[in-house]
Amino acid sequence: METHQIFFVIIIGIVAGVLSGLLGIGGAVLIIPALVLLLGFSQQTAQGTTLLMMVPPIGALAAWQYYKEGTVDFKVAGILAVGFLVGGYFGGKFANQIPQATLKKIFAILLLAISLKMLFLDKALK
Repeated sequence: METHQIFFVIIIGIVAGVLSGLLGIGGAVLIIPALVLLLGFSQQTAQGTTLLMMVPPIGALAAWQYYKEGTVDFKVAGILAVGFLVGGYFGGKFANQIPQATLKKIFAILLLAISLKMLFLDKALK
């Protein structure tokens, strides 16, 4: 990896970390498109690299700040973690079998659908 690419990766990581701590977003929303568009990664490599980045407790310090303010639900977080573990295994297995162009479109459609829902249909499921 060249020096300018390492610089881009550091900047991508910092920006994703700030947005994650500020908005509670997953790093994938920013990191995957950045790796694909700026560094030429394949969709699968960008997704796999981002998942590996999240294996250590990347969000621990940000989560600690939310915990100190009483804005963490441990029960929901634990249930989500179990679902994420199981779903992540099968999703990763399936993603590596899908052509890159198809996977990139699925990812883009998901981001678009989420943003449209948040912009225009801001209603919780209760």
